[in-house]
Amino acid sequence: MLPPPLPPLPALTRAEGRLVDAYLDVLDALGRVNPARGEHTYGALRAAQALVGRAAALRDALALMHERGESELHSATLARALRVLDGERRAALVTLPPEEDRRDER
Repeated sequence: MLPPPLPPLPALTRAEGRLVDAYLDVLDALGRVNPARGEHTYGALRAAQALVGRAAALRDALALMHERGESELHSATLARALRVLDGERRAALVTLPPEEDRRDER
């Protein structure tokens, strides 16, 4: 059985699309760097190195929006786009894991 179809992405400007993509890339890199969730220093190091470029892309997306006169972030629309693109799960990787996940530390 196939999973239910995802809701459609809301209409975004090209710059908003770049912003959402860059933000998710930063979240992914931060999730791989998170010392509370990682297992190996080499993978975290590689993610931290990639984070620099991802942050620059995020900055560039926001600068492009500003240059094009897009002075407001339409947070409800952008939040819908982030949810469709699995942003909640990806953002959760940046936070501390729940307390019950610490069983192996005791």
